[in-house]
Amino acid sequence: MTPSRLNLKRLSGALLAAALFVPSAQALDLLQTWEQARQHDPQMQVVQATRSSVQAYEAQAHSLWRPVVMGSATVGTMSSETRTTGAQFAVGGQPPMPGSFATSASAALSTRLSLKAKQPLYSPERQAQQAQLQQAAGVAEWRADLAQQQFMLLTVQRYFNVLLAERQLQVLKNQHVAVQRSLTEAQDRFAIGDLPVTDTHEAAARASGLQAQWLAAHSELQMARQVLAESTRLPTETLKPLTPKPAESAAASPPLDQVLAQVSEANTGLRLKKAQWDVARHEVKKHQARGGITLDLVAQAGRDRLSGDGDFGPASNTQSQQMVGLSLNVPLYTGGYRSAKLQEAVSAQAQAEAEYELTVQQTQQQARSVWLALQTGPARLSALQAAWKASTARLDATRLGRQVGDRTTLDLLQAQNDAAQSELAWLRAQTELLQTRLQLDALTGSLSVQSLQGLNAQLAP
Repeated sequence: MTPSRLNLKRLSGALLAAALFVPSAQALDLLQTWEQARQHDPQMQVVQATRSSVQAYEAQAHSLWRPVVMGSATVGTMSSETRTTGAQFAVGGQPPMPGSFATSASAALSTRLSLKAKQPLYSPERQAQQAQLQQAAGVAEWRADLAQQQFMLLTVQRYFNVLLAERQLQVLKNQHVAVQRSLTEAQDRFAIGDLPVTDTHEAAARASGLQAQWLAAHSELQMARQVLAESTRLPTETLKPLTPKPAESAAASPPLDQVLAQVSEANTGLRLKKAQWDVARHEVKKHQARGGITLDLVAQAGRDRLSGDGDFGPASNTQSQQMVGLSLNVPLYTGGYRSAKLQEAVSAQAQAEAEYELTVQQTQQQARSVWLALQTGPARLSALQAAWKASTARLDATRLGRQVGDRTTLDLLQAQNDAAQSELAWLRAQTELLQTRLQLDALTGSLSVQSLQGLNAQLAP
């Protein structure tokens, strides 16, 4: 037995063993895959954490105009000395008499208690800050929605990656069996002098090439399964995706103008950029000239007590204050800080506006591309299916022609390769078209579990 024939038999045994040791698995539903990924993938945990910050931003925004109450207490040791001259004293209804007095306390115990309350009445900076916090809540919500949509599309892509990798491996196995059959036939016919030795060499070379392709496809399948298994926490042996139904008719897409209008109104990425732009606009208001003016309703009560020994004997002094009124604050000079912050905010606003306009342009272009792909997708599928059927018919004709001597072994091997590649191209186009429909839903802001349900209905074991 020649070394090439021995190697090919070993390869056949390896492929057969790999096929026998593949664990049996039931078909994995796309909705089941998404539900498992939604519960276990760390990326969805990030989405949930982002969404949970929305309530925190809203609570901060509501708290800005509520009263603030502060209490403080201090205790320590201090010394105090007071001298007053030119004072007048009146006792028992007598006429006032001039006099002076002095107090002294050394290493005395000092205590101070105070309670302050402030109710904001007017503050442009606080108004802008409240609007920013409300917009920040919207930013967090849109960011979470956008991340969830992207992760949903990624999960579908991972799902179909496993399907395509499985089909590619199976096609390579079938192709290897056919090449092995052609090689055996070529060797037998060469032995009786019916075929030249070049046919045997061509078949052996193609079998060796298939071996390399099979190893690469096997690695690709293992990686695709591992990625999906880590996302869903499902055993790799259970990951057997459903196949697109070949006879499904494509749903009619809405007109392009309607799609572009939906994108402008409901696209999650555009809403996110618009909210970020609004945050930047309110940052400008915070640092304008009138932004630092504040008017507050204030109330405070305090008590100070000092007791100890002094130059004149034991001393004690107690003071109490109560006040209710208005407090007006007007910044007159801040060393250029406010004007510098205003310049920074204006630049940030211009950048946010430019980023929004750029996102509008990119999203509209992407929507047109996806819409056109959906329009041409069914015709492309039909053409690829026809090409697959034609390549299969050509393979049958080439196989028959080789038997009667009109075709060479190389012609047969090329026809087998063309038929296999046509089948893979048709299946890949099917999965791409299904994913393109989901991309259109994502661009128009309507991607949801219902979208996955519609896609899942177009799959079959």
